[in-house]
Amino acid sequence: MTTTAGYEAYEGAGELLRALSAPIRVAIVTELAGGERCVHELVDKLGAPQPLVSQHLRVLRGAGVVRGARRGREIAYTLVDEHIAHIVADAVSHAREAR
Repeated sequence: MTTTAGYEAYEGAGELLRALSAPIRVAIVTELAGGERCVHELVDKLGAPQPLVSQHLRVLRGAGVVRGARRGREIAYTLVDEHIAHIVADAVSHAREAR
């Protein structure tokens, strides 16, 4: 590393990968790659309790992976960047190949 800016990019990448380190977060990102979803839709699809899904969405939102927009009484979540969907899809594909 010769520049501070270069190292900062590695730090940012590390933070992104930490945010994606939980399997349920990978599943959430995979679902959001198909379009916006509300918490109840993610709960139904993932079969996880609502408080758990909400907690992981909070982590993903804090890491800048997802954003939420109010839709009536619900909040619809979307991915901030399509690159994240590709990173997760590649990681899942690689994990399937390795077995």
